[in-house]
Amino acid sequence: MTAAAAPSTRSFADVFSAISENIARVVFGKPEAIELALICLLAEGHLLVEDVPGVGKTSLAKALAGSIDCTWRRVQFTPDLLPTDLVGVSVWQRSNESFEFHQGPLFANVVLADEINRASPKTQSALLEAMEERQVTADGRTYTLPPPFMVIATQNPVEQEGTYRLPESQLDRFLLRLSLGYPNRNAELAILEQHGAMEALADLHPVATADEVLDMVRAAKSVHLASALKMYLIDLAEMSRRHPSLILGMSPRATLQLARAVRARAVSQGRDYGTPDDVKALALPVLSHRLLVRHDATLQGVTGESAIEDVLGAVPVPTSPGGR
Repeated sequence: MTAAAAPSTRSFADVFSAISENIARVVFGKPEAIELALICLLAEGHLLVEDVPGVGKTSLAKALAGSIDCTWRRVQFTPDLLPTDLVGVSVWQRSNESFEFHQGPLFANVVLADEINRASPKTQSALLEAMEERQVTADGRTYTLPPPFMVIATQNPVEQEGTYRLPESQLDRFLLRLSLGYPNRNAELAILEQHGAMEALADLHPVATADEVLDMVRAAKSVHLASALKMYLIDLAEMSRRHPSLILGMSPRATLQLARAVRARAVSQGRDYGTPDDVKALALPVLSHRLLVRHDATLQGVTGESAIEDVLGAVPVPTSPGGR
């Protein structure tokens, strides 16, 4: 019996470690990125991987999907991609003289949207309902997407020719944004010795079931956030909205999703309560893509990341214990 087919009797830590180690067989030297990707999955969020070509964005997404015994689909986003290419289309069946809905690639547990910014805004918007509501609408009917459901999107921030900038409304749907960066020397040597990621991906097998992942999601939801920690999140949101360099600060959705990520990180580290350290560790990947910097501040070198650092430095950290 394989690990993926075994009954769900393993602990949270065992399953989390098994998935992390399995992904690390393909993505070398990036334990922080792997941890963030798993936190995103357990918080029922969506992941945006933004980096230059060739550093392992697609490999990370494929390895995560391949580590779980679930369905997954890869969609290469191009300018001619249509919304129906994602959602599906109703086809006339002459045998019974009726329309039959053929499901699109969104009907999967993990959907890899490769180079998402190369599709038109109309096609990008087709993802919004699926990402936020876990459902799609076609021909007046609503179809629920199977849990767990996660969109992992990639984009290249350098080459902008022939691309469409993701609007703020869509960026706000991504729980986390991360960059892999170039590997260190040891990791790159390991990549060469393994003959590249494609061979490693072919040998990758599921180490967890979809039911085990759903159990982990439920465990993350049960993590306690003390009142002082909740007020800390609200203080951060209010400070970001008053930041002189920002046009858009944290939205209520951003505060809610940061809380969800904090819960997932806490349980991944064996705690049933969140702490300010969880908030600080997740603030940049959860918030940086949601903030809009003023144009004049951008010219002065202000970025979303530096604005978040300002906010974190300006808001007092709760002095009471983070757990209870």
